[in-house]
Amino acid sequence: MAFSADELRVLRRALATALHPAPLREEDVRDCLRLTESVDEAVREAGRLRAFLLDDLARYREALPGSLGGYLELLREALAAGYDPDADDLAALRALRRNPAAAELLARCQVLAERSVRARLARVSQATAPAAPSASRARLLALPGGRAAGDEPKPTPPTPAERPVPKPSEAFPPRRRPVPPPPPEERVAG
Repeated sequence: MAFSADELRVLRRALATALHPAPLREEDVRDCLRLTESVDEAVREAGRLRAFLLDDLARYREALPGSLGGYLELLREALAAGYDPDADDLAALRALRRNPAAAELLARCQVLAERSVRARLARVSQATAPAAPSASRARLLALPGGRAAGDEPKPTPPTPAERPVPKPSEAFPPRRRPVPPPPPEERVAG
């Protein structure tokens, strides 16, 4: 994203005001709002351009092998823009690996896809990992009268066994179907 000279002046004034708070003139406020709108529009346009590029890439991928040259060029552009190749891209490149350009791009995409997967797994494991005890907690354990780090906690006495919760099949046994009476011929007169 590139800023014009006027936009840079507005940005510089806004940053100076953020660092050294002072009342803003109405003109400065309007300039900041215009700059915000310009940045928002640039972000929206970048999103639209990215969506168009990815849609175009999918169309070229579906037209393979006839669109090989165009597909490889679009994929290179997408990778340069930060695109992580997906399974469809890897499958298409594997099918085209006889072509030296496709084979080179396949190797690059495999590395990028592996990095992407590792990064996602790292984020998931960080989100689910238990928090390490903080330094302040460790100091509290070492206070006089507190439990030392090496002391084992005393086991709690076992509690009397509670009645287990019944399974649904135990609480609600299956209904037995009534046995139909025997046919009249088999009845014994008596």
